[in-house]
Amino acid sequence: MTTPLLIVGAGEFADIAHEYFSTDSDYEVVGFAVEAAYRESDTHRGLPLVDVESIEERFDPTTIQTHVAVTNTQLNRVRERLVELMRNKGYRFANYVSSHAFVWRTAQLGDNVFVFENNVVQHGVKIGDGVVLWSGNHVGHQSQIEDFCFLSSHVVVSGYCKIGRRSFVGVNAAFADNIEIGEDCFVGLGAVVNKSFKDPGQLLTGHPAEPSRVSTYRYFKLAN
Repeated sequence: MTTPLLIVGAGEFADIAHEYFSTDSDYEVVGFAVEAAYRESDTHRGLPLVDVESIEERFDPTTIQTHVAVTNTQLNRVRERLVELMRNKGYRFANYVSSHAFVWRTAQLGDNVFVFENNVVQHGVKIGDGVVLWSGNHVGHQSQIEDFCFLSSHVVVSGYCKIGRRSFVGVNAAFADNIEIGEDCFVGLGAVVNKSFKDPGQLLTGHPAEPSRVSTYRYFKLAN
């Protein structure tokens, strides 16, 4: 028996979520929603497209689950905001975990998590709300990926690490054991993080990784 699912978003990631949920889960996608200012039609991929602001008038939060499928360059803040909006409206959140991912039984996953194929999530890992693990990552034992982080492909997070809230980690980045980075950090592709950077808003690049003089808040023109 399938569970009806509403996807929040109508961009590339929402389309990918529609494909993956439809072919590799027990959910049936029944519609999409975006904020009214961004809605350009009444349908998307042949399904209803409605305004988030009035969504409960069309889709009852007691009978349907949702997944916020939004990525952006603003340190994942839009996804965070939309998850909170849907939570306040009373919706429950669906997770997608690929049938081709390996998630050990002691790992803990929050709400609205999306785990692509070929991820390895080891014993004792904690994955926060709204986390996206793109394809082919390794998250080592007892590590913690905090809320609304985004890990690109082929990231290696060794054991006992902590990746701060809303951080973005680029392709092929690697973390040694016992590393902690603060919230709102941006780790560049191929960066090798072999020491902790606990302050928020650091832009880390290189081998070994070092922080830029420009914070992520300034780079992305965000308030901290």
